[in-house]
Amino acid sequence: MNQNQPNNPLHGVTLEKIINTLVEHYGWEELGERINIRCFNSNPSVQSCLKFLRKTPWARTKVENLYIRMKEES
Repeated sequence: MNQNQPNNPLHGVTLEKIINTLVEHYGWEELGERINIRCFNSNPSVQSCLKFLRKTPWARTKVENLYIRMKEES
């Protein structure tokens, strides 16, 4: 299935994996500074972020874009 979208860096990557990777790389505090949303700054957890990001397209886009930039830099 990856062959159908070879230029899509998010293809096959779950939102949960994106959040876990960003938290591992930046930590909750820096992640909250880079993207100022409550689920990163106030009692953060993967589950609360998943719930929020699935309902909030603009925030999900910011998270996905940060993930793509992080992957390009490494």
